[in-house]
Amino acid sequence: MSVSEDGGDRECFGNLSADVWLVLGAGLRGRKLTGRLIDSFASEFGERCAVVGTDELLLGVRGGRLTLHDLDGCEVAAPATAYGRVWTPVASTDREITLLRHLEAMGTALLNPVDAVLACLNKFWHLQQLAVAGLPVPDTLSYANVPLGEAIGAGVPQPCVVKAVRGHRGEQVFLAPDAVMLQGIHGSLGQDAPYLFQEYVAHSHGRDLRVVVVDGHPVASQVRTSPHGDFRSNLATGGTATLCTGAYPQGEALAVRAAEVLGLGVAGVDLLFTPDGGFTICEVNANVGWREQMTDVTPAVVAALRSRLAAKGRSVPAAR
Repeated sequence: MSVSEDGGDRECFGNLSADVWLVLGAGLRGRKLTGRLIDSFASEFGERCAVVGTDELLLGVRGGRLTLHDLDGCEVAAPATAYGRVWTPVASTDREITLLRHLEAMGTALLNPVDAVLACLNKFWHLQQLAVAGLPVPDTLSYANVPLGEAIGAGVPQPCVVKAVRGHRGEQVFLAPDAVMLQGIHGSLGQDAPYLFQEYVAHSHGRDLRVVVVDGHPVASQVRTSPHGDFRSNLATGGTATLCTGAYPQGEALAVRAAEVLGLGVAGVDLLFTPDGGFTICEVNANVGWREQMTDVTPAVVAALRSRLAAKGRSVPAAR
């Protein structure tokens, strides 16, 4: 309950005074994974958790302190911990990222800190960090304001994988055999974001290893395979997946290290197979999805939230 400006009491909607929040960005409500997370959070935390959309809050700076209000004007306390999920294609630094930054500044322990989420929104940003840390990544070229045609003319890997730096689910990703072809089609490519031109790892054509990492543990792995000869193995483009947790310890260890370098509590790390039997890092996702068959992932996320609550001295009993 809070006091309105006219002196009367106003009931705030929902339980936004909860210790644990599942924060959902635009486009994520109604999805199967979201439903599973909501059910698991409710089962584990009961009334001490809340599901909060990024469109339900007003951010403020009042009297020299940071504030949160709901759309009725009721002030809301920031949660002790939160798992924020933002949808890559529409996530904005001016919108969802600003909210997560606000929560972090108010003391909320985010499973995926703001800087880590930002790095994963841009495919080149996290390659920069991984390379500096000495982890294996494919040779990659990108640019800032150079016209696309001139960037191609300056020299790209041949053949190369072309990706928009803000691509998603295998969209705006294709294999170019040479720079001549790229020059011929560059006018047909969208110009709203830069592209990266990445070394083509032929040994991994049509397959990769996706590892889901939660708080430094590889809790699920799957080999994804394209059934139609496509070099992309994304499930969204028709790929199939085979669970293989524990079958590739070297790859899982590399995935754990990648998540650690980026500072992610929950990460989906995509690895390409190399001819020497090892792996190179294709990309890392902060807004990772996982299939219902990956039964260990959601409990691991819940445990990660519980550990952050305990660190703040605000543990809550599970609602059973």
